[in-house]
Order: sequence, then C-alpha cells, then structure tokens
Amino acid sequence: MTIWGKIIGSATGFAFGGPIGALLGGAAGHALDKFKIKQKLPEELALKQIGFTIGVIVLSAKMAKADGKVTKSEINAFKEKVKVPDNEIKNVARLWDQAKKTTDGFEVYAKQISNLFEKNSSVLEELLNLLVIIAEADGKITNLEKLYLKEVSNIFGFSEQDFERICSSTLNKVTDPYQTLGVSKDTPLEEIKNKWKKLAIKHHPDRLIAQGIPQDIIETNTYRLKEINNAWDLIRNKKYYSHA
Repeated sequence: MTIWGKIIGSATGFAFGGPIGALLGGAAGHALDKFKIKQKLPEELALKQIGFTIGVIVLSAKMAKADGKVTKSEINAFKEKVKVPDNEIKNVARLWDQAKKTTDGFEVYAKQISNLFEKNSSVLEELLNLLVIIAEADGKITNLEKLYLKEVSNIFGFSEQDFERICSSTLNKVTDPYQTLGVSKDTPLEEIKNKWKKLAIKHHPDRLIAQGIPQDIIETNTYRLKEINNAWDLIRNKKYYSHA
C-alpha cells in the first residue's frame, strides 16, 4: 500500500503534536507505527515521509486560501505531481478542505514541517518546487501566490536568490547554467565539474528518499536533477564556458 493509503486513509493523526497533530486528530502514534512497520523504516524516517506528504497537502491548501480561489488545473497538477491514487482522492480532499478551513496561519505549519528537515535542504526545495508547480498550473502565478511562496521559502531557510532560481527552474524558464550550479563564469572547469557532482548526488532520487521524500512522490519529480545535469552538459560542451 502507498503512503497515501497508510497515512491519509487509515488514520486521523500521528505522533506529531503541534498544529499538524491538532489538524489530524488524536490517533497518536497508531498510524506512524503501522507505516514504519509496513515499510520497514526507522521511526525518524517514517515521520519525515509522513511530514513531507502532509506538508504538500496542508501548504497547498493554505496557498489556495491565501489566493482565494482554486482552479481545476491546479487540482489536476496536485493529483499528477503527488500521485494520489483514485481510491484515495476523497480522503486527501477531506484533509485538504480541513486544512484550508483552520484558523491557524500557514506559517505554523511551514515551521513545523521545516523543523523536520535541515534548513535550505534539498527535501524542502522539492516541497517548494511542488507548490510552485501547483500555483502555476493555470498558466500564471498570482501576486498573492508569489507572496505566499516567498514566505514559505523564507521559513524553509532559502535566500531570495534561491527562491528566484527555484521559481525559474520549476517554471521551465531559461536559466543560466552557471546560476543553476551556483558558480560564476570565471570558475575553472574542474571546480564546476566538482560542484556538479556534489549537486547531482544531493538531488539524486535515492538520496532524497533516504532523507524523507516518499517514493510515491519522487518518481514524478526529478526535474531538479535534470536541470543540474543539463547545466553541466551545456558548460562542458563549451556552449557557455567562458574559457573555451
């Protein structure tokens, strides 16, 4: 069974505490125990995978509340990118609606999710990527959505430069390959190669899964790794390399 069936469908709460625990209800620990045993995961990793999954639902719901409307395109993007099975759509929708209606601001949920992972981590970047894709699914990101995403980005520990890079790459805008790899045009090619290797390892699906992204979700979200590899290909083929 996927993470959706175990976490969303079969339980109303886990050993989270805080605003997420309050949102999900009081079956404390039961779902977490079932999930970690079924998936043969240590408790910390199980908690992170659950937290990431809930984060996508809750923060997209709060984004919809901030924007004031939800389009069919955004709903379809959510279902596609997070791979919600047809038999779990009603359960996920119920939690999404519940999150949207709570009086708690999105900040408390973003902070709790952020605390599960390292600040400015590849896992949080993937979560932010998903929110950007959902926001842009109807063809544009509204000013209210952009402000919301920027605040979430700040809570996750990303700089303004990081945020603009994530938005540009996620929305398939033309991105400077040097910016993608975090180097300058004057950086020696060997140093650029080393930076590419480190980033490719950091964003490899196996590593992301080990750090807390459920496999159900990561299977359709490998664009960051593709962007990193494409940037290196452009530079090493001397299409951009200034020392060529």
